[in-house]
Amino acid sequence: MTTAEALPGSTPVPTDIRLRRKSGLLELQYSDGTRFELPAELLRVFSPSAEVKGHGKGQEVLQTGKRHVKMTAIEAIGQYAIRLSFDDGHDSGIYSWDTLYDLGARQAELWQQYLTRLQQAGASRDALPAGTQAIKIVDPTRNSGNTGGQ
Repeated sequence: MTTAEALPGSTPVPTDIRLRRKSGLLELQYSDGTRFELPAELLRVFSPSAEVKGHGKGQEVLQTGKRHVKMTAIEAIGQYAIRLSFDDGHDSGIYSWDTLYDLGARQAELWQQYLTRLQQAGASRDALPAGTQAIKIVDPTRNSGNTGGQ
């Protein structure tokens, strides 16, 4: 997929976008030589959809079990974005040029934040085996605000 040059005063527009199904990478090329390779898992867990981002600050939904997610399709959305489809059925994220450039430029930082959030939540990048369900048990004696007094 080839796109137009950058719009004046805005985030650069990719000049070439390629979905590499075998490697699981989305390749973005820009006219200034900048090139990003974004893995499917990163794109899935940072999807700009309301399902992932929520409808406001603090409503983000931590995406778990996405280690082996694959991109299945890419679709141009006008002259400003793409929609990616994933093999877990997710296809509601519209990735604007701004979002894609930010994901590429901050990939290492965002990835580390994601891994930290998973660890803090006691969650995993790996999916549960088929037919398995897990719940998190919260110990009421920990972090309950109870100081042992009345």
